[in-house]
Amino acid sequence: MHIAILGATSQIARDLIESFAHDDRHRLALFARRPQAVIVPAPFQWSRRCTVRSLDAFDTLQSYDAIINFVGVGTPRKTVEAGASILNITEQYDRLALDLLDRNSTCRYIFLSSGVVYGSRFDEPANQDTRASFPINHLGAQDWYGIAKFQSECRHRAMAHLPIVDVRIFNYFSHTQDLEAGFFITDLINAIHNKRPLETSSTPMIRDYIGPQDFHQLVECILAAAPTNLALDCYTRKVIAKHELLEQMRKQFGLSYIFKDEPFTMGTGLKPHYYSLSRAAANLGFRPRYSSEESIVLEMRKLISKTP
Repeated sequence: MHIAILGATSQIARDLIESFAHDDRHRLALFARRPQAVIVPAPFQWSRRCTVRSLDAFDTLQSYDAIINFVGVGTPRKTVEAGASILNITEQYDRLALDLLDRNSTCRYIFLSSGVVYGSRFDEPANQDTRASFPINHLGAQDWYGIAKFQSECRHRAMAHLPIVDVRIFNYFSHTQDLEAGFFITDLINAIHNKRPLETSSTPMIRDYIGPQDFHQLVECILAAAPTNLALDCYTRKVIAKHELLEQMRKQFGLSYIFKDEPFTMGTGLKPHYYSLSRAAANLGFRPRYSSEESIVLEMRKLISKTP
């Protein structure tokens, strides 16, 4: 397949490009606001199956078999910095992809969405019947990212005749993680690297961390399935609780940690159960290989092995 990737400098995009590099079935056209920052894996350099251009050069008259849109803010820190501008950024590049689909309705479109389309609070995990909820009379910085993704998903469902799949990422971790991202897990990794105690809230939370291998499998399932228009929640074989994760990191990587009384918060809101029980992706053949714990430990070992 000839696949266009928008936002090729994002972490998840970089990992997917690396996975694609070892599969000669695909040719990639990579687009980024900073094309000089795009990393092209060696197999693509040798085979010339990959091109890199500025997002401004994306031509809606060009023919592709699929578009994967990663454009957007990827970390809590950047989410806060972007503020309401994320609404315009998300819509701009979503409409760019949709313009191409208007001219080529057989082109598949995978849009990277987020679990925060359900809202900023997760007192319980999402499921297939969960309703999105936003404080419409009290919107703030923690809501813009979720609303931007929500708007795009609404737009996509209104175009039911087009092959669009929205992939909702809840939690993602790989050895390529930006350690300045501001996620709980990057704070944890920095504490291990710096050999200092992690100060964290004792507030319980449960997460489901998908890794590069299972995310790549999910994308391949979507590309191989019959064209459809829907949204899918990412998931692994098993979620992990915060205290369980802390103990695993202590046992396997020497993490030390202390609990503070301050509540734990994120740029997109407090989410004690930020994961989904929906298994709709199974209908496309998705069978995750790893649990959250297995994926984290695997990627942590890779990360530590490359760290001086």
